[in-house]
Amino acid sequence: MQFHHIPCSVKATYRPSGMDVSGGQSVYPLHRCKTIHLVRHAQGIHNVEGEKDHSAYLAQHLFDAHLTPLGWQQVDNLRKHVQTSGISKKVELVITSPLLRCMQTAVGVFGGEDSTDGIDVPPLMVTDAGDSNHPAISSSNCPPFIAVEGCREHLGVHWCDKRRSISEYKPLFPAVDFSLIESDDDILWEADVREKIEDVASRGIEFFKWLWTRKEKEIAIVTHSGFLTHTLAKFGDDCHPNVKSEICRRFQNCELRTMVIVDRSMVGSDSSATDYPGKNPSGEDAPSDVTCATPDGLPN
Repeated sequence: MQFHHIPCSVKATYRPSGMDVSGGQSVYPLHRCKTIHLVRHAQGIHNVEGEKDHSAYLAQHLFDAHLTPLGWQQVDNLRKHVQTSGISKKVELVITSPLLRCMQTAVGVFGGEDSTDGIDVPPLMVTDAGDSNHPAISSSNCPPFIAVEGCREHLGVHWCDKRRSISEYKPLFPAVDFSLIESDDDILWEADVREKIEDVASRGIEFFKWLWTRKEKEIAIVTHSGFLTHTLAKFGDDCHPNVKSEICRRFQNCELRTMVIVDRSMVGSDSSATDYPGKNPSGEDAPSDVTCATPDGLPN
């Protein structure tokens, strides 16, 4: 593979001869990037009924749907994956939608061990929370968990997407932080108004912007199919179609997809933890290639 002259400017995109490249490459400082592990909740009782009859989503008995036994098996399998792949050791924060199926998935995948015997800390989930027939899940040796309204499912009309009051959730998930949720009752869901798709996407964009207010660099987000579909559709238009497809394809139950988000607009304020300034000790360092200069004309 032969490379021709490569200009110093990072704006330049080089394409080796014989290589079919339809899109460009990008370079960003590491501290302007975050790794996010996007997870759709495991199978809920609403998924089973909705697969048979879509109108079932209107049924009130599916209010705040919980996981099925198959859903808990999916959780166990994803848990094994995040442990064997090393993801569980890297995640610094778990963000979950404050709906039962997401919180069950989040604590089941990223939480501590099932047994809380002899552990003097509040559990992430108590035994049989949400008709789970599942043992308690410890909050030891795992990242913090916070519930955030911004990554909820498409709001309105579908009863499965209406949440319980926070005062009902707290005894079930004692170690989950609900402090970012302002209203105890669900004031966002309306029985006769379905949130517009463009509003779901806008909410998702604002949620992604909010992530830059967090100091954590590697975050797991447990959320919903509709939220992910409509939000991610707003990304990747400047990429190769195959990359766009990787970003936007529909999530299966309990699917995890790891992505990187980039702060191109200085939304975040973190400084680099790995950059080193050089010239220590100080000395002459004029570059051998005088064409490599910064915009102000000084050697770089």
